[in-house]
Amino acid sequence: MPAPGITVPRPCHSSLPKDTTMQDAASTQIPIHGTCTPGYEHIRDVFAENFQERGEIGSAVCIYKNGLPVIDLWGGHKDAERTRPWEKDTIVCMMSVAKSISALGVYILVERGEIDLDTPVAKYWKEFGQAGKSTITVRTLLGGRAGVLFADSAPAGSMLDYDTMVEAIARQPAEPPAAGRGAYHSLTMGFLLGALIESVDKRPFKDFIQQELCGPLGADYKFGLSDTYIERLAPVIKNTGNATMQVVLDGQAPGTALARAYHVMPKMDEFFANSDLFLKNVFPSGNGVGNARGIARIYALLAEGGTLDGIRLFSPTLVEEMRQLQWTGPCMMTGRDYRYAMGFFLNQPYFSPMGKNPNAFGHMGAGGSIGFADPEAGISFSYSPNFMCAGEGVGDRAEALIDALYAETG
Repeated sequence: MPAPGITVPRPCHSSLPKDTTMQDAASTQIPIHGTCTPGYEHIRDVFAENFQERGEIGSAVCIYKNGLPVIDLWGGHKDAERTRPWEKDTIVCMMSVAKSISALGVYILVERGEIDLDTPVAKYWKEFGQAGKSTITVRTLLGGRAGVLFADSAPAGSMLDYDTMVEAIARQPAEPPAAGRGAYHSLTMGFLLGALIESVDKRPFKDFIQQELCGPLGADYKFGLSDTYIERLAPVIKNTGNATMQVVLDGQAPGTALARAYHVMPKMDEFFANSDLFLKNVFPSGNGVGNARGIARIYALLAEGGTLDGIRLFSPTLVEEMRQLQWTGPCMMTGRDYRYAMGFFLNQPYFSPMGKNPNAFGHMGAGGSIGFADPEAGISFSYSPNFMCAGEGVGDRAEALIDALYAETG
């Protein structure tokens, strides 16, 4: 049900002119803006229903089909009090979607021949070879089979000190066995991939991602925000029923692998994800900030085989490599059943729903953000909310939008 005092207008069933508002004269409390290509009206309806029936506060959804945007909607409010409208350029922390962006940074260097997937990481990042890790390959790392899950020697509270974290991870032994068993590298994956990129390219990770991936594609997504960028931000709104928040942010599972990993998270009075400390520093596993439009565009390039609007970043062969299944079953870190590829999750209805294609691939973030590509259907999809979902997956609001997409497209 909607929050008290909130009403949602019934959207009309005609395509939206560019930058128009979907509302009636009697109801202006839940503004929904954007564009909708004819044939996709049901998705627009479901987006509106999310506010009325599923507790949505503010969000955006963007969908590409065959390289062209067919849905680009945003609506609601930036704040829990519903006083600041969500605007076209509003951004939000999309949490672990960042891991897939970090992986794409590595793949840019693979495409250029500067990194080989079957070469040990330590050839490029020499410090990584410590503590018996000298034979772990780039493929093993991207495939979530390296077992480098922790940063035990990093001081408590040091998660946003990038250099300290990279040095601690380089010293960390792999969990046995180093390869073969799969694990979601919840804390460490972004640092591992960021350090690999920096060792080869020499630019800071955040600059590389901006200059080589997001900038060329015109994708609104960034690590390490300036004050100007923060002005566009929709703060993350906590949901006490969110599983990741319970374990990682609220410390409700002491003694678990996740608790061991996140001993480095700073303790703060304010909600951590909205602090300047979090937003202005670089945590490549989880603090990339952007919106559905930017992430859908990045994934549209993957859905189109590595080229979009004349911009070629990857060969079709390398895109296929990205989505090859590496392991399935219980994760060493979380205990959850995953289907994991090469820096991406594969479609799995329970945790990472991506439509009908089992080989669709992408990444979700704690709270419900998601981006994915379905090359066979020519689809990319992204959703970026500010109100965290409940449970372990992407939540009912994202699922409703994805279901609506595939109900219309087949």
